[in-house]
Amino acid sequence: MRRVFELLRRGWGKPPRAILRWLQRQLRAELDQHFAPRRARRLDEAKLLSALEASGIDELWDRLGATPLPALVRPVDAGLYERLCPGDTERILNAAEDANQRRVDLLGSGPVELGCPIDWHRDFKSGHSWPAIPFRRIDYMNLEQPSDVKAPWELSRLQWLIPAGQAYLLTGEERYAEATREVIEEWVAANPIAVGVNWVCTMDVALRAIALVWLFHAFHRSAAWRDKGFRLCLLRQLYLHGDFISRHLEWTDINGNHLVTDVAGLAIVGLFFGRGSRPLAWQRQGWDVLRGELPRQVHGDGVDFEASSAYHRLVLEVFLIPAICRRVRGLEVEEDYRGRLVKMAKFVAAYSRSDGSAPLWGDADDGRVLPLGGQDINDHRYLVGLVGLTFDEQELIDLAAGPRAEAFWLFGHQEAARLADRPSFGASRDFPEGGVYVMRGEEDHVFIDCGPVGMAGRGGHGHNDCLSFSAVLEGVELFADCGSYVYTVSPEWRNRFRGTAQHNTPLIDGAEQNRLVRPDCLWTLRDDARPQVRHWETGDGRDVFIGSHHGYLRLEHPVTPVRGILLEKDSHGLVVFDRFEGQGEHRITIPFHLAPEVDVEPALTGPWRLKAGGKEFLLVWRGPEGWKCSLRPSWWSPSYGVKFPTSVVEFT
Repeated sequence: MRRVFELLRRGWGKPPRAILRWLQRQLRAELDQHFAPRRARRLDEAKLLSALEASGIDELWDRLGATPLPALVRPVDAGLYERLCPGDTERILNAAEDANQRRVDLLGSGPVELGCPIDWHRDFKSGHSWPAIPFRRIDYMNLEQPSDVKAPWELSRLQWLIPAGQAYLLTGEERYAEATREVIEEWVAANPIAVGVNWVCTMDVALRAIALVWLFHAFHRSAAWRDKGFRLCLLRQLYLHGDFISRHLEWTDINGNHLVTDVAGLAIVGLFFGRGSRPLAWQRQGWDVLRGELPRQVHGDGVDFEASSAYHRLVLEVFLIPAICRRVRGLEVEEDYRGRLVKMAKFVAAYSRSDGSAPLWGDADDGRVLPLGGQDINDHRYLVGLVGLTFDEQELIDLAAGPRAEAFWLFGHQEAARLADRPSFGASRDFPEGGVYVMRGEEDHVFIDCGPVGMAGRGGHGHNDCLSFSAVLEGVELFADCGSYVYTVSPEWRNRFRGTAQHNTPLIDGAEQNRLVRPDCLWTLRDDARPQVRHWETGDGRDVFIGSHHGYLRLEHPVTPVRGILLEKDSHGLVVFDRFEGQGEHRITIPFHLAPEVDVEPALTGPWRLKAGGKEFLLVWRGPEGWKCSLRPSWWSPSYGVKFPTSVVEFT
């Protein structure tokens, strides 16, 4: 009922045609959960070969293996790889051994032994299991229990098997192929089409399909994968995945990363099969929707509209990987599509710091499309290089310092070697449509959010972080965004981490700058803040930003918070100035969340001392009579399911 009420709220005031279209899709999905298993049972070898215009399974297998998607899935010169990516061979072999032993560490779980057979319907963190019933009958959010549906979904994406494929290509050892085959066979047996929790979210079906396509190309020459029965099982499963995705696209009134991931998977499965009326239709539909959604979901300045650095990374991968696959097939990637991806990559280059880290901004759930490298989850620099190499953009190639593993596995040694050895970070940048302002100096990086609430006013993966900032001075992160921690496993923690108080922005009378719709509406916010940039200038010596928002005009006595931020580049000094336009008596709280490594020495008089990275900084503050400064504990989450204690300096 919760889902029904939320859908009714969203549909209120929508045109009748839109409501009718939504009802038709819901009806088709309801019917298909019963028809899909029947179609799967009827898809025998003869029907599959006919649908794919093949004379036999082995002939089809060889044909599909002749055009790899992505490009580099063939035996690898281990010595060459190690010289280009020092230390990554060991990382791959260790991860591959974990995969062979059915050991995973996902979403903050810590090492987990999955056992044999794997329980694919169980949250391996809480122990909760979902029933093997038609997928639309499953309450996957399960908010009354501390369970996390992302655990079985992430496990069933099968991306944790990718290192086994890489290890096979590096060593040729059949044990990696044998172990991966056994896991795939178990998954297929335990997850009949349209039955169980792993069919609930089409996005996860699409990501699983992409992983299976890559694993096919990694292992298709192996002895362990020669068995005709397994070949039929895998190809049949991929065809059923494409068919399911095509029937259950996640259209909404405002489409986001779910829909584009759906159609990216659809396009890649269609390109993988290459022949047959259905696969050709899948690749056409997938690409058409991607082309249509790119300018809707990504602002003209290259910022994804979901207001999250982690989702910007995911969405750029979603739009990029099918483009790479099309180019491998010799198909066109239109100039406007290419241009928007180049702008997305330039945004990544702007927000990436000199140590390679990306500032936390909005939600983060560790989501990837095709994770081929072992870089830190918050290092997005590889995307700059991938876009540069895909479209031969020398400016991006020169900016793309950092780990080269992703480029190697997609483009090969010669192309990966083109990427720069050292970063060449540009000047300060503004992204006015996305509402992001980046101040840069030598070893300084200040990231400021003064943009719209995420997902075109819906909220989505955006947070209550207007006028918030994170800051690195002299190479040391001092002030940090707190991250997002978890989703459905705890509505309380979910709302706390996306709330105003958990960000470096003023809080007035304890009210959220964008109101929550309800505590259990975990991806919606009211569009209250409506930011305004009053001034932005950059120069060799300093950068200046002044902005405000309207989120507190709804109070009985309206207030407009105005924030100025100034970076003095020569002295590595940062000035943050807050004033409040309005009348009446209010309780104002201004938090400054410290990065976890920062030690604080409060002072009754004079400046506070902040120590981190072997350096000492002075926090000097002043204001009119009545302001107090204190230190309290807080939490910081660098990735999904993980949180660490930290401190917040708070002015009240």
